[in-house]
Amino acid sequence: MFTFFRFVRKARHQVLLMLGAMLLAACQAGLPGGDGPRVRSGAPIEVALLLPYGSASPGDEIVARGLENAARLAASEFEGVQFEITVYNTAADPAQAATVARTAVQQGARVIVGPLRSDAAAAVGVALSNSNVSILSFSNNTEIAGGNVFVLGHTFQNSATRIARYAVAQGRGRVMVLHAQNLAGEVARDAVQSAFTLSGGTIAGVRSYEFSQQGVVQAIPDIIDQIRAADANALMFTSDASAALPLFAQLLPENGLDTEAVQVMGLTRWDVPSQTLELSGLQGGWFALPDPDATAAFNARYTAAFGDTPHVLAPIGYDAIRAIAETAIGQDTLGAEALTASSGFAGANGVFRLRPDGTNQRAMAIATVENNQVTIIDPAPGRLAGPGL
Repeated sequence: MFTFFRFVRKARHQVLLMLGAMLLAACQAGLPGGDGPRVRSGAPIEVALLLPYGSASPGDEIVARGLENAARLAASEFEGVQFEITVYNTAADPAQAATVARTAVQQGARVIVGPLRSDAAAAVGVALSNSNVSILSFSNNTEIAGGNVFVLGHTFQNSATRIARYAVAQGRGRVMVLHAQNLAGEVARDAVQSAFTLSGGTIAGVRSYEFSQQGVVQAIPDIIDQIRAADANALMFTSDASAALPLFAQLLPENGLDTEAVQVMGLTRWDVPSQTLELSGLQGGWFALPDPDATAAFNARYTAAFGDTPHVLAPIGYDAIRAIAETAIGQDTLGAEALTASSGFAGANGVFRLRPDGTNQRAMAIATVENNQVTIIDPAPGRLAGPGL
């Protein structure tokens, strides 16, 4: 069996911060960051890098180091733009993140990179709401995006859009969606529903389950019945390997799910951890992942520079600096309008761009599981097409 991890984003203080940021973004509609601070010709770009150093969680130190290393790698690789990167410790605390962000701007920072989590990013967005300083956070929570706050993390919407378009093109557009009865599950459900609808697919059914082992087990018979009644030809798992995915992958086939008639798909990455690929119920399934070629090239450069393997979140630190550098080449400002003008940046995980609503758009590949290994069946595109891809 496996252990369910609690979803900490439901903490009350975080939700309140996110709601505050959403209201702020709504008030700023049509004014996405203004012109922003000017980039001084010939001078280094002053970047404030907000990282969770000093956190009570030992894991945060590892993440922070990976993000900092990747950011400095990006700065060293880009010719024609100089950076002055100053690290500010947030201790993974929203109030401290807001305080150091204000200090950084007072000390001349032209752009904020970080912080890591959505509650801290929302707090920084509120603290700097009148400054027009762009905040390139490492969060993937699109609820806090907007105004001067961007989220650079890999989002549910990106993965859902990529896999929905592929599934519909393959004739697997009648999808049943499974999601946990919590905030993460509801966000994932909405992303899948929107993606399939916009891609010309059909939501054949939606089934939620209690976020517990017993909740999953009790839901199995009804899920099978709903799939048959709705004549669904695809099934989307929104959970990952640390939650319900292993149980569903085992119990649904054991209780009559025909994985040849019903294409199983995942909203999360099934190659992390790699043991997930050994689950029999996922063989032949589809999931989206960042461009493997770009990721491998970044990993090799990172290892050569720092002597170890990058943390899975490190590429986001690289992407933030890359977006700033490429924007600065053709613009004299790092405001939201300038940052969102690009048709695509060369990121650590492939091509990406920032969108006016504060979210991001990423080129992704479609993979399947064959003999407990990842096989790419539709490569990541080398460029992004028009809005909405």
